[in-house]
Amino acid sequence: MKNISPLQKARYAYKPVIPQLLMKNPSLIELKKEELLKNEVDERIKNEFAFTHTTQAVTFKDGKNPQALKPRNVGVLLSGGQAPGGHNVVAGLFDAICESNPESKLIGFHLGPSGLVNGDYEILTKEIVDSVRNTGGFDIIGCGRTKIETDEQIEKAVSVIKSLNLDSLVIIGGDDSNTNAAILAEVFKKKEVPCQVIGIPKTIDGDLKNEYIEASFGFDTATKFYSSVIGSLARDTMSSKKYWNFVKLMGRSASHIALECALQIQPNVCLIGEEIKQKGASLAQVIDHICDVISKRALNGENYGLVLIPEGIVEFIPETANLILELNINWQEFEKVYESLKNLTEKKAWLKDRLTLNAFATLCELPDEIAEQFLALRDPHGNIIVSKIETEKLFIGMIQSRLLKMRANGEYSGHFSPMAFFYGYEGRCVMPSNFDSNYCYALGRTAFLLIANGLTGYIATVRNLEQNAENWICGGIPLTMMMNVEIRKGVPKPVIEKSLVDLNGKPFLEFAQKRDEWAFNTEYVFTGPIQYFGPSECCDRITRTLQLEKARG
Repeated sequence: MKNISPLQKARYAYKPVIPQLLMKNPSLIELKKEELLKNEVDERIKNEFAFTHTTQAVTFKDGKNPQALKPRNVGVLLSGGQAPGGHNVVAGLFDAICESNPESKLIGFHLGPSGLVNGDYEILTKEIVDSVRNTGGFDIIGCGRTKIETDEQIEKAVSVIKSLNLDSLVIIGGDDSNTNAAILAEVFKKKEVPCQVIGIPKTIDGDLKNEYIEASFGFDTATKFYSSVIGSLARDTMSSKKYWNFVKLMGRSASHIALECALQIQPNVCLIGEEIKQKGASLAQVIDHICDVISKRALNGENYGLVLIPEGIVEFIPETANLILELNINWQEFEKVYESLKNLTEKKAWLKDRLTLNAFATLCELPDEIAEQFLALRDPHGNIIVSKIETEKLFIGMIQSRLLKMRANGEYSGHFSPMAFFYGYEGRCVMPSNFDSNYCYALGRTAFLLIANGLTGYIATVRNLEQNAENWICGGIPLTMMMNVEIRKGVPKPVIEKSLVDLNGKPFLEFAQKRDEWAFNTEYVFTGPIQYFGPSECCDRITRTLQLEKARG
């Protein structure tokens, strides 16, 4: 037997807490239909999803559904980046399938959608599933970011589905992955391929949510982990009283992680990208704000502090957002000569006449090291890899320059010793919290009930998450009802809309009310590591975001 830690052994034995309804014989559970209200649905979405578009949300109730007990071949794949709890989704799905009919099979596709296209799979057994219960990571079958979009990919996927006699496919992923799930559900229906498609809401970034999806799985665990290590940094800097810690956090498209960590830790500064964009705050204004906090704390002899920065902040600040847009537009041409340009000076010279004056001025304003990162090689879609831009170091460099000017003008007399950190992938495969263990297991069993009731093109939902797990309400909503039309590569496409920080929502308003107090006082909170055993207020607590959104706490 492989070596495992005592904690891992204990987590294998943990029994997730879920609503009693999910534990009943599925033949005694039927759909309870609810009308899903949305004021406007773009006609292009209705037209593109003519076979699967509906406004019907569902939950479950006691009833009769003998079809639930027939043997099934169910496929599952993990799409996109990792998030704590994915293994429990698979475990919940596996248990529900086996309990409904021992002849049913769960087929796991390796490395995400590419496994479906290439026919790379394995039949998941109890031994395999038991070895990953309540553990972090996606290593049971691996994950990948391939999108099944081309006719060739779709035909290969259909061929694999037919060869395996697959009744249904569960796609565990974020907004892009579930957009792909919606497309596959529509294509299968149109081609009369008898394979249902069900999505699962996954992303630590927290940007896949709405009235029915109260949280994406992994967000709870990741923010607790980040808050723990940020708290340790805060305690360290309180002890030495000499460092300013700049922490970049995951969240390219939304600032939910930074906001949640701020609500937990109470840092001196936390930037919220959505607010910066709304205000149109310039890079210089953002730097001035941080310098103001630094200088005022120095007056009290506090030459230390904590700054939280969302990973995608450069896409919210007007100048850098515009620079990224123009560089992405010019990339195809730039890529042809990129390797022949020896240094940054040559790259700038080539770009000078190909960027607007404002965009080029922004590029020249950046420190050379950061400018090189803006001009680095791209992702497969030709876009800048924002996570590789060391924004925390960009801010440190610009703050140092600004403080030197302030010192020369007699506006600053403190000491500035900065430290830069990026907490990203460390939080993606953490052993899931009790909340995520329970939530993900419930999502897996919910996915099976959606399948057993004949639905396709739906995403599994679990609501009332602020209450004890026994009181959660499980069901599903149509994937198409989460969509809007966006321009992708110059073409309008229906995609699942990312959920950004609501500047009128309770979590942000709570933060906005307290941040000035946190800026100039040292009121850090130390959450400590994730607790799995002990008092409920320690091991079963939910995020501050969820508490505030659901008006608890």
